[in-house]
Amino acid sequence: MGLDPDRAAVRAGVRRVLGEVPDGPVLVACSGGADSLALLAAAVFETRGPGRPARSVVGVVVDHGLQEGSAEHTSRAVAQMAGLGADETVSARVSVESRGQGPEAAAREARYAVLEQVAESFGAGLVLLGHTRDDQAETVLLGLTRGSGARSLAGMRRGFGVFRRPLLDVTRGQSEAACHADGIDFWADPHNSDPRFTRVRVRDRVLPVLEEELGPGVAAALARTADALAEDAEALEGWAEEAWSGVATPGGLDVPSLAALPVAVRTRVLRRAALEAGCPPSELFRVHVSALVGLLADPERARKQVRLPGHVTARTSGDTLHFLGTPVGG
Repeated sequence: MGLDPDRAAVRAGVRRVLGEVPDGPVLVACSGGADSLALLAAAVFETRGPGRPARSVVGVVVDHGLQEGSAEHTSRAVAQMAGLGADETVSARVSVESRGQGPEAAAREARYAVLEQVAESFGAGLVLLGHTRDDQAETVLLGLTRGSGARSLAGMRRGFGVFRRPLLDVTRGQSEAACHADGIDFWADPHNSDPRFTRVRVRDRVLPVLEEELGPGVAAALARTADALAEDAEALEGWAEEAWSGVATPGGLDVPSLAALPVAVRTRVLRRAALEAGCPPSELFRVHVSALVGLLADPERARKQVRLPGHVTARTSGDTLHFLGTPVGG
């Protein structure tokens, strides 16, 4: 009997990523859901047996403490990871502090920080995340509704730093089927069906309507769009990185040098400057960067300013654009 196609798809994604970072321990972020458990099982399989490079697999579960019974769920996930063959298991409890962000963004930031710490402690250059093609489609659609730029519409990156997403070509249904094929019981996170979260409404209401009205394949098309835009965004971001040294001054950004850049590069330089000034990435949208572009083009800009997220204010002085802290109560 041939290998189950859904399980094969999950394993293929993991195999590709393991080839990109061929040495050292492999960390798998595991929530106890279908996506992450299928990912862990595939990682164990791909690092065992004849012809496969033997590597330590470490399962990591992060308890955000946001749901009742999270400690018990964490204990079950740890036991499940060990049962699936993880060489070592780690659980970590984090404190989620919003600091002006939404709860999802704050939890994500805390989760990635602790995963980086665990990776460093194990000397691992690879952390696997279980996001699927469906997650990617939802991310792109959310970016569209927010009027975001190409970077946001490019969706979740396949890799950044030590992190890799092997399942972006795999559907959520495939990961669940892979778990069934391996006899793995997975957890259904109540937050994934809570309509208070925008992403849940996109998943349960918006995407099904699009599929019904436009035909099947909308999620796959959104994911393909993300891949195409990611290539363009990477090229433009490289250009912006080169341009940065020509516009950055000790006190801010040189306005005439900025004006000489193509708009697509200028906006990326402005976004970088805003982030370095303290704007939260999850709250800095296209509308904010567009306001900065408009400020630079305004002949009356010396008497105007732009308020940005994270208590940052942009204003000009002479030919320099400054990013300053917004006065409390100002």
